[in-house]
Amino acid sequence: MSNSSLVTYRKISPHKNSPRNHKIDTLSIHCYVGQCTAKQGCDWFADPNAQCSANYIVGYDGSIGQSVDENDRSWCTSSPSNDNRAITIEVACEPYHPYKVTDKAMNALIKLIADICDRNNIKELKWQGNKNLIGQVDKQNMTVHRWFANKECPGDYLYKKHPYIAKEVNKLLGVKK
Repeated sequence: MSNSSLVTYRKISPHKNSPRNHKIDTLSIHCYVGQCTAKQGCDWFADPNAQCSANYIVGYDGSIGQSVDENDRSWCTSSPSNDNRAITIEVACEPYHPYKVTDKAMNALIKLIADICDRNNIKELKWQGNKNLIGQVDKQNMTVHRWFANKECPGDYLYKKHPYIAKEVNKLLGVKK
């Protein structure tokens, strides 16, 4: 496993398990409430009081940070099973419903996910919005935090954008539909 070359800031969090116990076959997008940069997000996840982490953070400005190496499990979705198989990505968003993200953040997120899929041999990003398909990566390989905990994450804005994100990532991957 390798890490993304798109990273503009790297600060590794102590909140992780090393190594992960499952191959990467899933992506979990989260909303980081507050319009932070990747550096600010990584710095917060490195704080001993945080008790959580993500593999990557996408800032409102399109910056990309790394908080946990891809070969390690982040503490992100409240599900060790999901976190062991997923790359987790926090995206800076507005601090109020529907937790909208900037265009720069969305564009960086799409490029980052395409890079992750390419390097981890994920041929196609699949989304059906069906919690019952968790772990059935041949049908759906995206998960959301709200399926594992009583959270709104990734917020309504990003949740409703999952079909668009999958479509745009698949274009970059060269998936023909």
